[in-house]
Formats: sequence, C-alpha cells, structure tokens
Amino acid sequence: MDRDIEKDMKKKITVLTLCAMLYALCLPAQAQQPTKIPRIGYLTAASLSAMAPRADAFRQGLRELGYVEGKNIIIEYRYAEGKLDRLPALAVDLERLKVEIIVTGGPAATRPAKEATSTIPIVMAQDSDPVANGFVASLARPGGNITGLATLAPELSGKRLELLKETIHKLSRVAVFGTSTNPGNAQSLKEVELAAGAFGVKVQYLDVRGPKDIETVFREARGVLTQSSC
Repeated sequence: MDRDIEKDMKKKITVLTLCAMLYALCLPAQAQQPTKIPRIGYLTAASLSAMAPRADAFRQGLRELGYVEGKNIIIEYRYAEGKLDRLPALAVDLERLKVEIIVTGGPAATRPAKEATSTIPIVMAQDSDPVANGFVASLARPGGNITGLATLAPELSGKRLELLKETIHKLSRVAVFGTSTNPGNAQSLKEVELAAGAFGVKVQYLDVRGPKDIETVFREARGVLTQSSC
C-alpha cells in the first residue's frame, strides 16, 4: 500500500515537474512572438513624383517621433495619379486592409476616405475649409473620425489681398484663381471681394476645374494684368 502511494506521489511530482517545465518553455516562446506592426494609410490624388517631397517630410516627421518605416511602422501608399475617379476604390482598399489611420493629402482624398470608413481615424494634411466641405462639425470640436490641419483659406483670402495692395500701391485689378466645385471656394471669393471693395481693387475670378484649364486661365490672367498696367 505504501509503495502504491509512493508511486502515485512520484507520478504526480513528475507530471507537475513536466507541466512546470513546459510552462517555463512557453514563456520565452510567447515573449518572442513578433508584435503586430501598425500600418498607416496614405491617400492622395496626386502622383508619386508630385508628392515625393511631402512624403519625405512625412516620413521625417515620423522618424522624429520614433517611428521608422519598415521597422516599427508600415505605410500603405495609394496615389490616384491625378485620376480623381480612382480615389474611392483606393480608399476602400485601405479600409479593407484595416490600417490604424488614414492620412489624406487634400479634400479630394478626404471625401472618399470619409465615405469609406466612419471608424478608422482620418487625418487631413491640409484642407481649405473642412467645415464648409462637411468633414468636421467645427474647428473647435471636429467630432466624428476626422481631424487635421485647416489652411483657413476663406479667412486669409482678404488678408492676402490687403498685403498685395500694401506691396503694390497702384494695384487696381487682380485675377483670382479658384475651383468653383470646392465648397470652400465661394466663401474665399466673398472675402476677397469684400477686401477688394475696401481697397478700390477690381477682381476677376478665373475658374480652374482641372489641369486642362490651367493654360487658359493664365492667358486670361495676363490679359487682366495688361489692363491693370494701362
């Protein structure tokens, strides 16, 4: 009977010892498991070459915060190459990848990102008027999943004309470039017109809806300058 008890005790001790060894072996194995590297989605309407300087600055900023691409952070770049109709699909692609955050290069990219997800945080690199564009409720309390930088274009438009008038005292006519399809454009133009009225300057608005319009509006702008110098 004593021998049976002794054998049973030895058996239990052996099992407990093995369990302890297995547990000890599991600890370093678990510690050595690679941690998930967070991924950032980078969405822009521009091309890779056009955005290269900004992308370099973005990576530099991350490095200053201790995030090194390929080491402890992964950046998923999505460039529309100037084809705005590609942006919705690219935004959906980033949402499917379940990136931790999406950085957008401008309002053209922010809108499809907003439509693609309401849970992934979106950071706007810049936006002329995020309130008018419907991205945030207000600058003080953005709400939702979107935040970032506002260039305050409407508020600064009048001030720019004021500085221009101070620099060129004889200024009488000004060509203003804008994009009428941008919701913030109307308010910017309004601010310019208010300032122009105060300074006695005539404003000619030139609509730039796409790359094909650039050459045309510059020709028209030269005509404005010619009239101004007469």
